[in-house]
Amino acid sequence: MNLNNSALLNKAATYASRCEHCESEVREKLLTWGGTSEEADEIIAYLIEERYIDNQRYANSYTKDKFRFNHWGKYKIGMMLRSKDIDSDIIEEALNQIDEEEYIEKLQQMLREKLRSIKYSSEYEKKGKLFKFAQSRGFESSAISKVIDSI
Repeated sequence: MNLNNSALLNKAATYASRCEHCESEVREKLLTWGGTSEEADEIIAYLIEERYIDNQRYANSYTKDKFRFNHWGKYKIGMMLRSKDIDSDIIEEALNQIDEEEYIEKLQQMLREKLRSIKYSSEYEKKGKLFKFAQSRGFESSAISKVIDSI
């Protein structure tokens, strides 16, 4: 491999080693730092080979963090990963690692908390507000309906 711009390579390796990043994030940084598209391709290939970058590892980490800390649903996490040009097979595998029981419990907890803070005049309005809230967090309609009926 002919890596002519070692300063750019070192900068990218440092960036990629600090925390998980996907290929598209590293490419964006390389271009921002003044690298050419060819240099970016070459450096990214090297970083993948040396395991600085791994889209599967990134997707798994991203999914776990966004679910646990941001309380996002599978739909929103999947859309964000797609926006980072992650392969759909990798996304599906990462989303499947979310424990279904924990997923439903998190949604129930969020909706119970939200229920305490909303004002409504009918059961229909209450369900509508809860449904809209859960959808905005990226949960699927089927999971939302199931949980709303149980609380």
